[in-house]
Amino acid sequence: MSGRQIFLTALEASSPKAGPAATFTNLIPDQDHYKGSFGGRVYPLWADAQAAQSNVRAEILQTLAKALGAPVTPKDVTAYIAAVMAHPAFTARFRADLVRPGLRAPLTADKALFDEAAALGREVVWLHCYGERFVDAATGRPKGPPRLPEDERPTIPAGGAIPGAPEPLPETMDYDAAKRRLVIGKGFVENVTPAMRNYEVSGKTVLDQWFSYRRRDRTKPMIGDRRPPSPLEKIQPDGWLAEYTEDLLNLLNVLGRLVALEPRQADLLERIVAGPLVAVAGGAQESGTTGDEP
Repeated sequence: MSGRQIFLTALEASSPKAGPAATFTNLIPDQDHYKGSFGGRVYPLWADAQAAQSNVRAEILQTLAKALGAPVTPKDVTAYIAAVMAHPAFTARFRADLVRPGLRAPLTADKALFDEAAALGREVVWLHCYGERFVDAATGRPKGPPRLPEDERPTIPAGGAIPGAPEPLPETMDYDAAKRRLVIGKGFVENVTPAMRNYEVSGKTVLDQWFSYRRRDRTKPMIGDRRPPSPLEKIQPDGWLAEYTEDLLNLLNVLGRLVALEPRQADLLERIVAGPLVAVAGGAQESGTTGDEP
């Protein structure tokens, strides 16, 4: 673990159904991080705390460098994967192939496309990591929680504050699409788009998952023969915390910016697949010779 570590998380024994095929975090994740359940695998970028030994195989870096005619770094590969795979268009395009678990990324042999993907992917990872990785203020990625442009930013007006104690924790979260308003108990957030509200990672709506850990009743239905829930689940704040509101606004800004990047990622993926690709054996191949196999 270090201040430069980046973890890629993805399903392994099962396949993504919708949304991004991979997610990223700078925090130490568990195997359920990708979608919050069903398990998967965690791929750390670095194998040591000094961020000197990469988990990206040297053969990959050498193959890409040969095909592109320029050096390729482990961070370039991570960013490229984020641009190509961490969006719904990838999962939709390769749905038939993804029936067989295991993610496979098309590697472009076009240096201009690779550079474009690496630049775009750095923003994706920066967003997934809440502004803690791939920081570059000069290109619009300052350190700290990302923000949408001011006129697109979710806000809580004076009358919409989510009340704290002695008001109990809220039980419900609702959405008014006509007003673009996210209602949490007796409070609400304005300027929340349907795409932000419905953003999902393989069947798990992110906002619903987030709220499920902060609502008053956190019990879940028992499915099958499972251990009863721990009594520790009953320990929670007396009311809504100010940090919950801050966290919610941070999350909504990240979701909004990720949604805004999706058309660019989809267009880039189409151009990569239509262009020359790096063959498994290490050389370049003409487009169209591998079909839609990712």
